[in-house]
Amino acid sequence: MTDYSQALPQWSQKRLNFNAINRIALQELPSLVRRWAPGGRVVGREYIARNPIRNDRQPGSFKVNLATGKWADFATGDKGGDVVSLAAYLNGLGQGEAARMLAEKLGIADV
Repeated sequence: MTDYSQALPQWSQKRLNFNAINRIALQELPSLVRRWAPGGRVVGREYIARNPIRNDRQPGSFKVNLATGKWADFATGDKGGDVVSLAAYLNGLGQGEAARMLAEKLGIADV
């Protein structure tokens, strides 16, 4: 297994503050889900879209609560409770990798 830790920004080798990353990412969640799952629509507090990682024919079973970050694909049973878990799920990453990706994308340093 290759060690990529030397290629990561120095802050990413520190312990991650998942709560801070989730709190900041939640503020950007509407734009994030539009990029991650394009073509969806907002209904009330939820973003409803096709699940981009499976052959989802129509929107309806994949939902993200824009106020809390909780998400679920009711067709498969996949679900999570925050933006980091959603990023991990949609990008095929572990939780730590997803947190680092979000922190970098959102310009968060030292969290």
